Amino acid sequence: MNKDQDNDIVYEEDTKKSSKKVADDVVPEEEIEAPEALLKKLKEKLKACEKEKQEYMQGWQRERADFINYKKRIENEKFEVIKFANENLIAELLTVIESFEIAFSNKEIWEKVDKNWRVGIESIHAQFLKILKENGLAEIDPIGQKFDPTLHVADEMKKIEDEKENGIILKVNKKGFSLNGRIIVASKVVVGEFHPVKQNSNLTG
Repeated sequence: MNKDQDNDIVYEEDTKKSSKKVADDVVPEEEIEAPEALLKKLKEKLKACEKEKQEYMQGWQRERADFINYKKRIENEKFEVIKFANENLIAELLTVIESFEIAFSNKEIWEKVDKNWRVGIESIHAQFLKILKENGLAEIDPIGQKFDPTLHVADEMKKIEDEKENGIILKVNKKGFSLNGRIIVASKVVVGEFHPVKQNSNLTG
C-alpha cells in the first residue's frame, strides 16, 4: 500500500469520527420542546423565583422590624433605669425635707427665731425642693380624693355624718411624694367614715 492510500484511509476514518460526533450532538426531533412548552416552563420558573424573592423580602422585613423593636425596648429600659437611678437617694433626702416641715409646722416658735436666720433656712429649703423637683420629684396632695390603699396609707379614720365624704381623704398627716410619676412615699391620711345619725323616736303607748 502506497502513502496516498494510507492518507485516504486516515481521512476516511477522521470523516467517520466527525460524522459520528455530529450525530451524537444532534438532539432527536422528538426531544425538542415546542416554543409554547418552553415558554410555559420559563414562566413557571420566573414565578417560583418571584415567590422566593418575596419570601426572602418578607423575612428580611420581619427581621428588621424585630430589630427596631428590640432597639427601642433597650432604649426605653435604659431610659427607665436612668430615670429612677436616684430613687433611693432622693427617698433618703426626703427625711431632710420632713425635718424642715416639722420645724416650720410650729409657727409660734418659728416666728421667734431671728428673722435673718429664718429667711436663710427657708431659702435653703426652697432651693433644696427646687433641685429635687427638677429631678422628677413631686408632692402628692390627695385631699378631697377617694382613698386608694394602693396610693395612700390610712393613718386615721374620722367619723362623719355626711355620706358624700365617706371614704374621702379629709386631711394629710404626712406628705407623699412621687418620682417621675412613680410613688416612692405614700401619703398618710385621715379618711372619712360615714356613720348615720340615729334618730330617736318617741313611742307612745
